[in-house]
Amino acid sequence: MYNFEYPYVLLLIFIFIFSFLFFKEKSSTFYFPHLELLSAANKGSSFLILLKYLIIVFALLSLASPIKTLKNHLIKDKGIDIVLNLDTSYSMKERGFNQENLSQNRWHVVSNIVKDFIKKRTNDNIALVVFGTSVMTASPISFDKEAQIDILSYLDIGIVGNKTAMIDSLASSINILKKSKSKSKIIVLLSDGEDTASTIPLNVVLKLSQKYKIKIYTISISQRKIRILDEIAEQSSGKSYLAKNAKALKLIYEDINRLEKSKLAKNKIMLKEYYFIYPLSFSILCLLLFLILRNRL
Repeated sequence: MYNFEYPYVLLLIFIFIFSFLFFKEKSSTFYFPHLELLSAANKGSSFLILLKYLIIVFALLSLASPIKTLKNHLIKDKGIDIVLNLDTSYSMKERGFNQENLSQNRWHVVSNIVKDFIKKRTNDNIALVVFGTSVMTASPISFDKEAQIDILSYLDIGIVGNKTAMIDSLASSINILKKSKSKSKIIVLLSDGEDTASTIPLNVVLKLSQKYKIKIYTISISQRKIRILDEIAEQSSGKSYLAKNAKALKLIYEDINRLEKSKLAKNKIMLKEYYFIYPLSFSILCLLLFLILRNRL
């Protein structure tokens, strides 16, 4: 977006025009002859008058500092560090979860809703962890929402195996957050079934979540609540949800978004590109041309 850093300077252009039209020179300068530098000694030279206008106008345009705003970056004040923990096991292939589009499988619905959730968390650091038979950190804790949305587009069912290592994935998520200095740390764990592949005991993970003060929200994509997810949420001071369809899942992420509000960032870094050099250069060229022509006439 193009604008001026000091737009009020442009008002001087109108003052200059008004002065030129209504305040005529009555006598020649005697004590300070250099002040006649921009006076059009040859009254008949309309080109010199035009040059004088161009010199003043473009000098003022330069003084107003034309800029292009490239990007605004919010400086995070008191955001929340979030790990989005997502099930990519084979059972996520099941269709019919989205009643408005029965051909979509569970993973497609989840990834689209999670992308919307990420866009809303403008003041937070987010990490992505996916799990199947094994666990993978798809994105470390980061403020780059656009990159994380792109990463989600590349992830798919079975990318880390077909089973469900839910507890192991929680251990990985806690490992990401344990060094965080944020006062609020949460994990949003989503799964559609029981754990079938973890090697780490549940009680160990729960103790770690309590030690590092990490709250865990759990979401079960099923027709009934999954007991282990209820226990994880309860023991970590989080909340357990049941999503029977896509509409319910969307409402759940909206609820988590409301519950975990971070303080808005008030400080911004604004990246600017300055263009004052162009009108300034043109003004100087006009001045040089004015002096050359004036001395010849």
